[in-house]
Amino acid sequence: MEKIAFTYDEDKTAEFYVLDQVRIGGVNYLLVSDSMEEEAEALILKDTSAESETESVYEIVDDDEQLQALAKVFEENIGDIALEQEE
Repeated sequence: MEKIAFTYDEDKTAEFYVLDQVRIGGVNYLLVSDSMEEEAEALILKDTSAESETESVYEIVDDDEQLQALAKVFEENIGDIALEQEE
């Protein structure tokens, strides 16, 4: 699996593996990871770009209730993962 580069702060780049994608309520969400190892760090990203935009804009989901609900969806989709929120 290849990594995808995300640009932030105009000139910085971070690379992540996209593990899964879901569309809920007309909004796309990505589950990304910095590694394919068993104990990897993961983020859930929300696509905040308009339908007419040519580039996607993603924000990290940080609302606890939304994170828990999305984590359940991703766990069901993938099947062999357990997502835990860091305190």
